[in-house]
Formats: sequence, C-alpha cells, structure tokens
Amino acid sequence: MSGNALAQIAAITSMNVRNMSARATSSIVALVGVAGVVTVLTGVLSIAEGFRTVLAQSGAEDVAIVLRSGATEEMGSSFSNEQTRIIADAPQIARDDAGPIVSPELYVVVDVPLKSTGTPANVPMRGVGPQAMQLREGFRMIEGRPFTPGKFEVMVGRGAAAQFAGLGLGSRLRWGSTEWIVTGIFGDRGGVAESEIWTDAVVLQGAYNRGNTYQSVRAKLISPDALRGFKDALTTDPRLSVRIFTEKEYYEELSRSLVTLIRTIGTAIALLMGLGAVFAALNTMYSAVAARTREIATLRALGFGPAPVVISVLAEALLIGLIGGCIGMAVAYLAFDGLRTSTINFATFSQVTFAFAVTPEVLAQGLIYALALGLIGGLLPSVRAARLPITAGLREL
Repeated sequence: MSGNALAQIAAITSMNVRNMSARATSSIVALVGVAGVVTVLTGVLSIAEGFRTVLAQSGAEDVAIVLRSGATEEMGSSFSNEQTRIIADAPQIARDDAGPIVSPELYVVVDVPLKSTGTPANVPMRGVGPQAMQLREGFRMIEGRPFTPGKFEVMVGRGAAAQFAGLGLGSRLRWGSTEWIVTGIFGDRGGVAESEIWTDAVVLQGAYNRGNTYQSVRAKLISPDALRGFKDALTTDPRLSVRIFTEKEYYEELSRSLVTLIRTIGTAIALLMGLGAVFAALNTMYSAVAARTREIATLRALGFGPAPVVISVLAEALLIGLIGGCIGMAVAYLAFDGLRTSTINFATFSQVTFAFAVTPEVLAQGLIYALALGLIGGLLPSVRAARLPITAGLREL
C-alpha cells in the first residue's frame, strides 16, 4: 500500500473519529451492546476456567490414584481390604517411619443445604486413611483440629464451609442414624479437597454399611518416573484388576466434560447476544455513512480512493468494538474474578466449590470477540460507502 493511500486512510479515519460525537446516541447503543456481550461471555468462560483451575491445582505428578479396572471415577470403583494391602506393598511407593505413604479411601455423598438458597446439595464426604494429609502437599489446618480416628468426627474443607450451611467448627450434623461433630476446617491450596468433608475411612465404612471395602487408593510414589513401574507391577498382578492415574491426569479427565459443556453454552449465549450487538453496530455505521454521504462524495471527487473509505469505516467500527470490549472486560473482572460459588460435577454427582477466574486468556477471548463484532458490524456499511456514486453524493450539496 502506497504512502499516499496510508495518508488518505489516516486523514479520513481521524475525521470519522472526531465526528463520533455527532452520532453519540447510536454509538453508545453499539458500545453498550458489545460491552454486554463481552461481560456475559467473559463471565461464563471464567466459570469454566475457575472449575478447571481448581481441579488442576489438586493434581500432583508423584501421587497415583488407583481405581478398579473399568471405573472412570471413585464412585464406580471398589477394593477389598486385602487388595489395598497388595497395592500398598508395591516397591514404587514412598515410605516413612509409619510405612507406605498410602490412603485407602471411601467416597459417599451427603445432603447439606446451600447457604445462599437453603436448598439441599450433594456434598462429597470422604473417608481417608491415616496418611491422607501427607499425600496432599498443600494441606493445612485453618481452624480446630483433625478428626480423631475411630470417632464420629469430621473436618471440613474451607470451600465447603463457606458455601454450605451448618459446617462451622463445633457444628453437629446428622446423616442417617449417625451424628457427627465438626472438629476442624482445612485448606488445600484451593484444590478440590476444599469442597469435601473428611472423616476416618473405617468409621465411614461402619456408618454406611460398606463392610471392609474401599473405592480408591492414593499412593505417594518415590518419584514421578516411578509411575510406569507402579502400573506394571499392579496391572500384571493376577490378584488385581486396576486402572492407575496420576492425580493430575485423574482431575483433568474429571474436568474435561464439564469445562467443555460450560464453554459450549457460554459461546452459544454469546453468539445469540452477539447478533443484537452486530445489529446495533450495523445501525450505527449505516447512520454514520448516511450522515456523511456528501462528505464521502467530496473526498472521492478530490481523489480519495474507495479503499481508504472502506478502511476508515471499518476502523471506526473496530474502535467501537474495542471500547465496548474493554468496558465489558472491566465489568466482568470487577464483578466475577474471585467470586466463590459451587457447581455440580457430573462425573461424581457432587458439588465442587471454586472461584471464578477471569484470567488474561479469558479476557483476550472476550476482546477478540468484541473486535469481531465491530468488524462484522462495519463491513457492509463500509462497502456501501465505497460504492456510493460520486455524482449522487454531490447532488446533495
């Protein structure tokens, strides 16, 4: 593109932008439309990102989760006490003075009302072994103390305590015929464990008539590289039929379907809302072209080419998209980032607490969408402006 053409584009675009105040009403309508779409899109995508992040933070490369062969999650798995001992004897498992660092675990779902609505929600209750806390590197007690093995005591993740009613320190809860007391609140770097209620696995077996069975075994490996040997040792043992994941792999698999669903719904909503924003942008740009018919004809008569006219109109539309997108991004960040909520994890049919995450990647997607709306909204009006007959425009003088 020649320097003369660039100079023409700069001159016309500058004039267009200065004249936007004359079209303030239609420009503001377009800005609000784009901002609204970007706010909604960014908000929905931040839900998916927050859910994905909380599960990603829960995974470690040197902690393995063992499930029964064919199971995709803990509720579909089962092991006898003897099988958990066989797993714990694998040479790839790290050991300390107490023995192998493993935790045979049991997983049930209990009803706890949401604080916000009072409606019942499915909250995961996990029975854990004595070394469960050593398997979660980010585990720490925030209030109170851990449960006492052998007693009907529980400790509650801080996410669950914040979202669900009656889980405060010292609270007494009744599930089935058993009364439990909350002895502590714990944190785990914002991971999925913070959505759970923990108790002694042996006590939970008795309370829910689970006999002497478990649903999963977590094991601390001597190193991430030991996973292959660990898998080989267990999958070739005729006494076992197992699937083995790292924690990271397991939680990535659990999050995949829900994250995809949320993103699909969010994109569909944004597309529908985007139609309204595009029509608003079209109206604004058509009005701009109609108001400048004589101006455009005069510029063409003075030697300005059609390409600078097209690009100048598109530049104005993109500017509207950019400003509207930035407004929407700012609103979404201030309104949603860090907002804590909970949602159902369809893989386990239980609630997971998490915080909305308005990340740079989410903001970038919102901005790209805003610019796309501006571009689409300005395309047809720019073509009309370029095709405007010079003589017809000059007759309006």
